[in-house]
Amino acid sequence: MFDIESELKKLPSKPGVYIMKAKDEIIYVGKAVSLKNRVRSYFRESAQNDPKVFGIVKNITEFEYIVTDNEMEALILECNLIKEHRPRFNTLLKNSKEYPYIKVTTQEMYPKIFMVHQHVRDKNKYFGPYTNVKFVHQTISLIHDIWKFRTCHKKFPRDFNKDRTCLNAHIDKCIAPCEGNVSHDEYMEMMNQAIDLLNGKHDKIIKNLENEMLEYAENLEFEKAGDLRDKITAVKSLSERQKVVSENPDDHDIIAFAKAHDEALFQVFFVRGGKMIGREQFLITNVENDTRPDVMLSFIKQFYNENSYLPKELIIEEEIEDKELISKWLSEMKESTVTITTPQKGTKSKLIDMAHKNAILSLEQFGEKFKLEHKKTVGALKELQKTLNISTEIKRIEAYDISNTYGVNSVGSMIVYENGKPKRNDYRKFKIKGIVGADDYGSMKEVLTRRFLRYKTEQEDILQGKEIKEKFSSLPDILFIDGGKGHVNAVLDALDELDVDIYVCGMVKDDRHRTRGLIFNGEEIIFARNSEAFKLVTRIQDEVHRFAVEYHRKLQEKILISSALDNIPQIGEKRKRELLKHFGSVENIRKASLEEISEVTSMDKKASLSLYNHFK
Repeated sequence: MFDIESELKKLPSKPGVYIMKAKDEIIYVGKAVSLKNRVRSYFRESAQNDPKVFGIVKNITEFEYIVTDNEMEALILECNLIKEHRPRFNTLLKNSKEYPYIKVTTQEMYPKIFMVHQHVRDKNKYFGPYTNVKFVHQTISLIHDIWKFRTCHKKFPRDFNKDRTCLNAHIDKCIAPCEGNVSHDEYMEMMNQAIDLLNGKHDKIIKNLENEMLEYAENLEFEKAGDLRDKITAVKSLSERQKVVSENPDDHDIIAFAKAHDEALFQVFFVRGGKMIGREQFLITNVENDTRPDVMLSFIKQFYNENSYLPKELIIEEEIEDKELISKWLSEMKESTVTITTPQKGTKSKLIDMAHKNAILSLEQFGEKFKLEHKKTVGALKELQKTLNISTEIKRIEAYDISNTYGVNSVGSMIVYENGKPKRNDYRKFKIKGIVGADDYGSMKEVLTRRFLRYKTEQEDILQGKEIKEKFSSLPDILFIDGGKGHVNAVLDALDELDVDIYVCGMVKDDRHRTRGLIFNGEEIIFARNSEAFKLVTRIQDEVHRFAVEYHRKLQEKILISSALDNIPQIGEKRKRELLKHFGSVENIRKASLEEISEVTSMDKKASLSLYNHFK
């Protein structure tokens, strides 16, 4: 039995993180310079006047703590525990996300430019983050259109003149450094121009292109001049989309928010090189009893703990506690100084005002939308938990389905919903290996056995400090199986053999193949059709079925494609891949002329004739 009074006396006067629990649920996580002083303050009579503290203390059945060497370690641990457990009394960020970046591989002899979703410290150049993926694709496309940089995976100088020229070089989409068509100095001069464009120095690029266009016009090369005119128009359009908001060329984020009831809607303006490249809005919940500085501090800790790019400066609306500590933490992550400022006048203050006004408008416009989304997701999960009458809070659902054609090429699918939304990065596919024929029960048992064996293996790897390649290390709160009692029993057998204890539901359909309800503990649970829980189950059942059928169909197509191009003299795996990439389908290969087949890079005269004669 946990004796709170007794445990309070044992608290050390050291920095660390404290974890408040109600039975087995973590309800609040906080950090402290002195665990003894901070945790004991919750139980003082004067603290009960704070509604949030009162709500926490009323629910506490026990607490834990982790001692750290210093306050910085406590801050980092606090951020990670909040992200992992999402306690109900912590202020929670609802819709953080990864943003795309434009990467320039400056560490290569002939750099490339492409989009990535993570900023890593590899000494290459990164631009972003951008909030508009379409804008990123358009920018990269324009850069390749103007300068025709390489996009291949060749390594230089190893691959000089190693293979024949690629298709991009043939159709004038690449200047082909691999063939010696451009010197390293010339290539890097063009690359520096592209970097200038990404840095927002559009006027300089436009002037260079205009001079080149006039040269072509004077030489009566009007087609080339017209092509450059179109590129100049595209650069000008790009320039207009990046609004200048600051004369300061450094990168900074402008953060303001509007608060109403238990929600706060944040506006973040991303300014890079003095130009605003995008904005994003985020909803924070559980803020009803928090001060504005507390809300701002919670947002910064959660948002920048998850975001892989850090600007040089955060311009924020509210002064925060621990500003020096937060600045030091961010600086250590960035490996260079990050400053935090709260301007009272001047240009930066005007930017904060602009962000704040946008936050108010967004809260008025989207507040109801966010509430509806919350009802569809978290609200549906609470409704589901209540209907099933289980004590475990449902956060992560894994759903499974089997697909085959008369028992041939059986596959299994696993999809994941977290907090009521699909988490597509955690979806998994299984090719059935140990079951022959149309045995859905056996196939389902195999899939679940493999999934949880991988979980156990990964747990062992974690303990041994090994790197984990897959993402089977998270356990679901409940399993949804597409099928009835037989499917559920097969899964329960698998879990029992593996000594895994997780709730299992079967998703059953009616005669018209529509979701009807759930099988749970041997009984059928029928939901009201207009309930959010029923709608969520329907979405999950449709999604896991779609994912299974899609994988099965691709597998079938791959087999058909392989068989159509197999056993043709002179056509090996490499040529097979290149033919499919070039023509798009076997049917297009069948229809191709000998001349068209010969255009494929790897096809010599003998191979082209062999393929042409095979289909004719």
